[in-house]
Amino acid sequence: MNYTETLDWMFLQLPMYQRQGKTAFKKDLTNSLALSAHLNYPEKKIKTVHVAGTNGKGSTSHIIASVLQQAGYKVGLYTSPHLKDFRERIRINGIPIEKKEVVRFIQKNQSFLENNKLSFFEMTVGMAFNYFANQLVDIAVVEVGLGGRLDSTNILTPEVSVITNIGFDHTQFLGNTLEEIAFEKAGIIKPNTPVVIGEYQEGIYPVFKNRAEQLHAKIYVAAKEVTETYQTDLKGNYQKNNVKTATKALEILRDKEFVIPELSFNEGMKQVVANTGLLGRWQQLNSQPKVICDTAHNTEGLTYVLEQLQKETFEELHIVLGVVNDKNLKTILPLFPKEAKYYFCKPAIPRGLAAVELQLQAAPFNLKGKIYNTVKEAYATALNNAKTSDLIYIGGSTFVVAEVV
Repeated sequence: MNYTETLDWMFLQLPMYQRQGKTAFKKDLTNSLALSAHLNYPEKKIKTVHVAGTNGKGSTSHIIASVLQQAGYKVGLYTSPHLKDFRERIRINGIPIEKKEVVRFIQKNQSFLENNKLSFFEMTVGMAFNYFANQLVDIAVVEVGLGGRLDSTNILTPEVSVITNIGFDHTQFLGNTLEEIAFEKAGIIKPNTPVVIGEYQEGIYPVFKNRAEQLHAKIYVAAKEVTETYQTDLKGNYQKNNVKTATKALEILRDKEFVIPELSFNEGMKQVVANTGLLGRWQQLNSQPKVICDTAHNTEGLTYVLEQLQKETFEELHIVLGVVNDKNLKTILPLFPKEAKYYFCKPAIPRGLAAVELQLQAAPFNLKGKIYNTVKEAYATALNNAKTSDLIYIGGSTFVVAEVV
């Protein structure tokens, strides 16, 4: 198989969550542990940072990786989902895994993967850990895919665990209360391993504190303990929280004898995009008219982004909007500005919500606009309609952003 054929085969295995939704969710770590044993436990051969959270875990992971790179370390970075190319998920010092390495891993292990019915995500995590171990990385920053306790990445024993924040997302898997969701995220806390909580949320902090005490894991709250702020090239206002969270995690690594000079902190924070290739976070695609895209897709994330959007200067606001079909629209649609002109569209994945249905559900919230067959058609129409003094925002789903960056 070539690279394209290999990806096609992977996508056809037990469903890929990002495309299919809840049918892809696995209820235990049996397959991940079996694959680890088959590969001779690659995750035990590398040092890691494990990052979970409802919002900000991707940005936080990239920030940590960037600073470690700047300090001279060989840094693995595992994130999901990808925007343009599968290889974005697995990087070393910002360079994606080579196509031939993806092909080689699948060909070598295909019989095992098929016989054990591993999902797309399970085999991808195994591929990442195996690649990082073979490439002798100094440390790998690993982003949780979904939740924490039952996530395929949760076979790690990291140097530090990180939980950015808790909000309502993926409630069909993680629970219907913030306490239940926090319990799932707290599953990444490991015995005698420090854990950083990014934001202090009074009602749910006891969930983390109790879990940490049970496991003799020292707990830190970045929002309360980090006073020094660093400038970053990541533009969203919400990145201030992520910078603090990453800073605390890096300080703990310093205590564990990682050498991270202050200059590396400063330069790593300023060069996150260049060092790691991060896309889709308050990313400007055009200047006249100004075009901004952002992958925020739940209540907490969109609250930050839409507040920042309203602080922009523009004559008229155009919003290219698409979502997935398991999104609770009653919690997110009230956040969107009523005075904007909407371009409703469907992301090109099976989980995408039909544009006509999105338009129908948006109407009671006085969000008015036309429907378009594709994201690209919606964006092209918005560009054609907008004056140079206008602003176009593209979002609602990671998969909408993936089609325009």
